[in-house]
Amino acid sequence: MSSELPVAGGSDREQRGCGSRPRLLAIGIAPQGIISIGIVPMGVVSIGVVPMGVFSIGAVGMGVVNACIVGMGVVVAGVSVMGVWWSGIEGMGPFRSGATSAQAQHHQTSQRSNVYAYPSRALALQKARELGCQGAHPMGTFWMPCEQHPAP
Repeated sequence: MSSELPVAGGSDREQRGCGSRPRLLAIGIAPQGIISIGIVPMGVVSIGVVPMGVFSIGAVGMGVVNACIVGMGVVVAGVSVMGVWWSGIEGMGPFRSGATSAQAQHHQTSQRSNVYAYPSRALALQKARELGCQGAHPMGTFWMPCEQHPAP
């Protein structure tokens, strides 16, 4: 008599380890399949608590395309996300769906942006006149309005 427990959803003969062909549908704790549903599912389509796959749907997802509360990937939608193209309440990445630059959005501390950096001195001088100050000053490779940098 064996002391090993059978794998959920199959007999001992159906047990599959690393390097074996994945199942079409796998369900459970850390299931591996083409379509995986569970606690930490891994597969092409992963649905669960911490999904990891090409397409991930769940609470904390990692993959190429994610729809998760917290997600990381190339295309991500969720509450708090990081991705190349993203949509969410809070996030980081170069392209935000339906909004301005993600980098600026992530680092804003208030509704009104107080960062004015321009590629040319002429644009910075124009903004200085709008703000009611004079001159411009360099900031790295950009120009900022006013003769002096404002205190934080």
